[in-house]
Amino acid sequence: MAANDVLTRDQIDAELAALPDWRFRLGGLAAALKCPTSAAALELFAAIGALAQEANHHPDVDWRYDTLFVALTSHDAGSKVTARDAALAKAISAAAREAGAAAHPELLHTVEIAIDTDDADAIEGMWRVALGYRTAADGALVDPFGRGPSVWFQKTATPNANRFHLDVTVPYSQSAEILAALEGAGASLDHGAAPRFVVATDVQGNRLCICTEEGRDA
Repeated sequence: MAANDVLTRDQIDAELAALPDWRFRLGGLAAALKCPTSAAALELFAAIGALAQEANHHPDVDWRYDTLFVALTSHDAGSKVTARDAALAKAISAAAREAGAAAHPELLHTVEIAIDTDDADAIEGMWRVALGYRTAADGALVDPFGRGPSVWFQKTATPNANRFHLDVTVPYSQSAEILAALEGAGASLDHGAAPRFVVATDVQGNRLCICTEEGRDA
C-alpha cells in the first residue's frame, strides 16, 4: 500500500478515543497488554502475528513473561502513524479481550539519551558506529531492531556542563503521579515546558525529562 494514509495529530486523537488500550508515543501507537498467564501471553503473541500477516503490516512486540509490549508505526511513511496502524490496533485489542488481557498504560516508558552539543555533525558518527545504530529522519540515532534507547543531539550554543540527560516518555495520564513521586524522591521540577516535558534535577545537578505525548505533532 502506498504510504498516503498518514494521520494528523487530531486524527490520531480521534482514533485513540475508540482505542482505550493504546497511547500515542514518540511517533507511534503503544500498548502494554498483561495476560492471565505466560502461556496466554504467548497465545496472544501468536494471534497478533497472524493478524499482522493478514494485514501485511507488522508491529514490534516484546514478550515479558505475562505481558506484551506492542508498538505500531508505519516505516514506509517515515515512521508516522497511519490508518493501517489504527486498524491493526483495533484488531489487536479485540484479540487481547479474547485472551483475557488487560491494558496497563502505566507500564509504557520510553527512554532516550540526549546529548547537549553545539556541533552534532562532529560527534554523530562515533556514536552511530559504536552502537550499530542508524540515523533517523529527524537526526536521532536509533537501534534498527528497536532494542536499545535512541540517542539524540540537543543542539545548543551553550551546552550544559553535564551534557547527558535522559528523556523518559510516559503517557500523559500517568505523568502527574510520576512527577509527584519524583518530588518525593528529592527532585526539583521545572514545569516551564509542561505538559510536553518537565525537567527533573536531582540534588547533585543531574537531569532527566519526563515527556508526554501532549504538545507533540504526529
